[in-house]
Amino acid sequence: MNTLSPKISVLDLSPVLKGGTPRDSFRHSLELARHAEQLGYHRYWFAEHHNMPGIASSATSVLIGHIAAGTQKIRVGSGGIMLPNHSPLIIAEQFGTLESLFPGRIDLGLGRSFGKRYTY
Repeated sequence: MNTLSPKISVLDLSPVLKGGTPRDSFRHSLELARHAEQLGYHRYWFAEHHNMPGIASSATSVLIGHIAAGTQKIRVGSGGIMLPNHSPLIIAEQFGTLESLFPGRIDLGLGRSFGKRYTY
């Protein structure tokens, strides 16, 4: 009998704990990603949130690079870059560069939000 195992992932908001700092949150995220990788998790996602004092995951492409550099094989990605908040060209360049640095390990999830609307 052939059985399929689901691929398990982590979705991280990089929460800032009471009395902690964003730097602490980024260290905790890297520790969690390393642990998830050791346990065989498939992917480590970051969610983009802005202007929330308890969440440090606003610059997802920077955090993705940090986690990818600190791990060996787990895939790392954005659980939703909100395109209305960013220039699509910049996002494409950032994720293209990340993919060049960490081949086969970078994932880009896109989403919509109530942010700024671009007209082309």
